[in-house]
Amino acid sequence: MSLYLFNFRNICLMHIFRFLTPLILLIFISLKIQAQPNNLPVFEKYEPKREFRGVWIATVDNIDWPSNSKLTTDEQKKELTDRLNAHKQSGINAVMLQVRPAADAIYTKSREPWSKWLTGRQGQAPSPAYDPLEFAIAEAHKRGMELHAWFNPYRATTDGKFYSLSAEHITRLKPEWFFTYGGIKLFNPGIPEVRDYIVKVILDVVDNYDIDGVHMDDYFYPYKIDGQHINDAETFKKYGSEFDDINDWRRNNVDQLIKMLSDSIHKHKPHIKFGISPFGIWANKYQNPEGSDTHGGSSNYELFADSRKWIKEGWVDYINPQLYWPIDNQAAPFNKLLDWWSDNTYNRHLYIGMAAYRINEHRGGKFKDPAQMPDQVKYLRNNPRVQGSVYFSSKSLLNNPLGFTDSLKENYYQHPALPPPMLWLDSIPPNAPRDFTSTIVKNTVELKWETPLLAKDKEPVYGYVIYRFDGNETVNLADPKYILHIQYNDDPFYRDETVQKGKTYLYVVTAIDRLKNESEPSPTIAAIMR
Repeated sequence: MSLYLFNFRNICLMHIFRFLTPLILLIFISLKIQAQPNNLPVFEKYEPKREFRGVWIATVDNIDWPSNSKLTTDEQKKELTDRLNAHKQSGINAVMLQVRPAADAIYTKSREPWSKWLTGRQGQAPSPAYDPLEFAIAEAHKRGMELHAWFNPYRATTDGKFYSLSAEHITRLKPEWFFTYGGIKLFNPGIPEVRDYIVKVILDVVDNYDIDGVHMDDYFYPYKIDGQHINDAETFKKYGSEFDDINDWRRNNVDQLIKMLSDSIHKHKPHIKFGISPFGIWANKYQNPEGSDTHGGSSNYELFADSRKWIKEGWVDYINPQLYWPIDNQAAPFNKLLDWWSDNTYNRHLYIGMAAYRINEHRGGKFKDPAQMPDQVKYLRNNPRVQGSVYFSSKSLLNNPLGFTDSLKENYYQHPALPPPMLWLDSIPPNAPRDFTSTIVKNTVELKWETPLLAKDKEPVYGYVIYRFDGNETVNLADPKYILHIQYNDDPFYRDETVQKGKTYLYVVTAIDRLKNESEPSPTIAAIMR
């Protein structure tokens, strides 16, 4: 991830149980009172029930995980689960795990060699053997978190130590596919076989792993380095005859890859989300009248990455620009850029890339102000065209700079949130759970239900959301503070171990599908703890 300069029927006017005696409650329960549909307008202000709350987990250079390449398999597993536990506690509901940092792999079912950041030497498998991506997906889903596989499409090395590359590394097998820039090897995006190869690499993961999304960051053509030039003149001569300008040709090369990936991913698995996290400035207004009122590098002109086009054409399901500047920054203000991107979402999702790594940075400035990052969270939440944020990176959040992670846990992410639905991919919710019952077993409440009837689109249920209310509270599914548990599996059972003697609880369960569309609620049931 680049470090550069950087709430339909949701109010449920269900039957009011307030001040009712246990006897009356039991009468209501025996009648199996049905909660009202949950898509009525929301009249009260709540913390968002739908919000994407992501974090990048970088493997390159052992930035986040594994913290070093000498960890044993068991140590790697523990370190990852510890991180996921901590992120869940702070309200995170999605992780972007870097699985291909440099034409290598943090997963078993790959045509590319094992990453050196996993085992210390490229091509060397973990011992004892395990599949890190498969493990990470299972552990994330256990915690009600999505996992998006993060790929770097064009970067093939991160240094000039080419002698240390595995004999199976693609730079050795197909040296003609690469140019060297800034001392590292990069895929040449202008070669059609390169684009085909990258699509195949990503489809290996799409086909073989239960990921929720495919994610790419800002590295397309390289960031400019003084005195360096991209050695692709011969490629342009061979493949660019339709273009007068090599830069237009370069943009088209990247566009082709994005379109190919979008079509391929959604054809292979329609539920998988495809998103990109570009550099925060698409274009400055002085470069393009449709650009932002900023003065900095731009993805469209420096990296030949027309990120605005990708979302305008509907090739990506979400755009996640890296807005790594403070509010009211002179050259690239966070607030102006957020407003610009929110005006250019074209009915796709907008998640804001947040610079957690800059909080309290040694260079000083506005990121030394403890209010800066919370103010950014407030600002993005005030814009209805923003559906969430992603933080760079895991280590920074775990370090709790200036108490920001505590603030997420105690204030902004105090209650669970479901990821926002993507209606262009799937707009049909599951049917409601059936025969919902509760049983008091010792000091716990066991909730059971029957799997819903198959939805109109024949998609099976992916998981459930359990809501809990005190006996004197109005049942209201719009407020996330009543979410007891979000479950990413189809087991029709949940045990509530947090109940107290002498209290009465009301429960509702809904079903969700893979894209987190939520069903109508079950009947409300009660449990009276004696």
